[in-house]
Amino acid sequence: MSYPAPPWKLQGQAVQTLHLLDIDRIRSQVPPELGIVPVLPGKTLGGVYLATYTAGSSLEYHELIVVAAIVARRGKIGPWISHIYVDNMDSLAGGREIWGLPKELAEFTWNHQTSRIRVTQGETTLCQLTHEPPFSLWSQPIAAISFGKQAQHLLWFVAQAQLHLAWLKAKVQIGPDSPFSDLGLGQPWLAFYGTELDLTVNPPQTLT
Repeated sequence: MSYPAPPWKLQGQAVQTLHLLDIDRIRSQVPPELGIVPVLPGKTLGGVYLATYTAGSSLEYHELIVVAAIVARRGKIGPWISHIYVDNMDSLAGGREIWGLPKELAEFTWNHQTSRIRVTQGETTLCQLTHEPPFSLWSQPIAAISFGKQAQHLLWFVAQAQLHLAWLKAKVQIGPDSPFSDLGLGQPWLAFYGTELDLTVNPPQTLT
């Protein structure tokens, strides 16, 4: 398997939804050595990230990231990615071997005319997102720490992005047989659409 060395440069567009999730419900999805950060009593922040990375990227592929919680460890705070899917074998291998992310293969249907994104594994619908046209675009830099895990080692890494961001009204449907249906991802609290995405995913460091 051949994949580029980090950092990976990814260009394209993306949709991000934010959901308030019950801490008791998602706790089993988070490694015990990571503390879950509440944003309201008994609630943490989760979400769905859907992206298409196109020409100019280190690799071209689609991606679905499911965040089960905001977590903290040794002064680092960021999302815990409980599930992640791509449609490129090199991306799958690189994600697992470099960043310790549990990438799996899935099929993506991204229909720009109907504003509908569907992610499946065989006959199983993992996630479907539909949205209304975005509005109020503005240019926004974003940086975030994320976590991964390889064997018994926690990893952390920084992802930095520049994009044109828009508020979005979106509807998320999780298939009943989806591996992350138990997270309780209902309708989003907030949703955003990003165009002209220029994302850099930096090499990881071990978190001792």
